[in-house]
Amino acid sequence: MKPLILAAGVSGFIAVALGAFGAHGLTLSSEATGWWNTASHYFLIHSVAALFLSGQRRPIAGWAFIAGSVFFAGSLYVMALGGPRILGALTPIGGLCYLIGWAIIALSGMRNINAADAESVQ
Repeated sequence: MKPLILAAGVSGFIAVALGAFGAHGLTLSSEATGWWNTASHYFLIHSVAALFLSGQRRPIAGWAFIAGSVFFAGSLYVMALGGPRILGALTPIGGLCYLIGWAIIALSGMRNINAADAESVQ
């Protein structure tokens, strides 16, 4: 079993389901609709990114994306449904998880570039 593939698949399924529910089944204020749309957008993008990373030897960035979705999108969804605004304090934690995931990818790319440069010199 590949846990990150499972997590990415479930994440993507939930992202699409909640996006559709927001578009067709909810009547929200304009502010809450904005939160819902932002959550759905980031949730789906990072589900796909996590799936892509599931084939990597060390998929830590993918897990950072899954954690980011729980905190970022999760807090926005709950607030959009009338949950306490204090949950907005979790949103930046999710954003930080997303940033950590992208930074891990960038650092991994830098390592690969450096290794390729060293090989070409020899």
